[in-house]
Amino acid sequence: MQLGLIGLGRMGGNMADRIRKAGHEVVGFDHSPDKRDVASLSELVEKLAAPRVVWTMVPAGEITESTIDQLGELLSAGDLIIDGGNSKFTDDKPRAERLGAKGIGYMDCGVSGGIWGNQNGYALMVGGSEEDVAKAMPIFEALKPAGPYGFVHAGPVGAGHYTKMVHNGIEYGMMQALAEGWELLEASEYVDNVPGAIKSWREGSVVKSWLLDLLDRALDGDPDLVKLKGYAEDTGEGRWTVDEAVRLAVPAHVIAASLFTRFESRQVDSPAMKAVAALRQQFGGHAVVG
Repeated sequence: MQLGLIGLGRMGGNMADRIRKAGHEVVGFDHSPDKRDVASLSELVEKLAAPRVVWTMVPAGEITESTIDQLGELLSAGDLIIDGGNSKFTDDKPRAERLGAKGIGYMDCGVSGGIWGNQNGYALMVGGSEEDVAKAMPIFEALKPAGPYGFVHAGPVGAGHYTKMVHNGIEYGMMQALAEGWELLEASEYVDNVPGAIKSWREGSVVKSWLLDLLDRALDGDPDLVKLKGYAEDTGEGRWTVDEAVRLAVPAHVIAASLFTRFESRQVDSPAMKAVAALRQQFGGHAVVG
């Protein structure tokens, strides 16, 4: 099968490699000349035989919108666009409607696997019609891990990105729990071998996970994590997950707390804690560090 793939960065480049290893042809476009197979979107479309399948793997936001709009002008009825970036789920239906008016199909696909996906396979969460899913299934089979897991047709357009959003919200909470456990071990006067304690959980433990494996790997290279700054960005999906929890009145304590902790990590001197210190001084005469 042929696939046009737009965006050959850390994720897209590895995805292209895995798809090619499965015996499919990938025509790739990227703004970096040393990565791409074609020099323009129009050349990419020309290289593909109809009906075409084109996958966008570019940063969410304006670049995704402009790329999809350009493809909408270049592709023909019967072609299919898949957005595999971290777009917000509410963007998907309007795209599908714009493209559908021209007879062009649209699917959203949440992709998880990071830089390890080429080796381990990618978890794919797809939103779209049964017909469009069937059209792209050989590519999904190439990308997913072997076996029954790693792929879901989650529902109509928007369901893939929605599922990936919730996935990333859960990821926030799991990472925060692991981080807090590591910090508690480090602070304790009882535990002398913190990296060893983390390793002991990798097999036979109910907290066994790939994230735990990655924490262990990080500690192998830097046991006290002194090479890193305690600063964590958020990609937007954690915020959207909390927004949806509020909209649907679903209590999401852990996910919300993990998101707010990321905000806290960006403050050198927390304004809120200054106010707490001032209040403690006012009502109790507690010492304030200047």
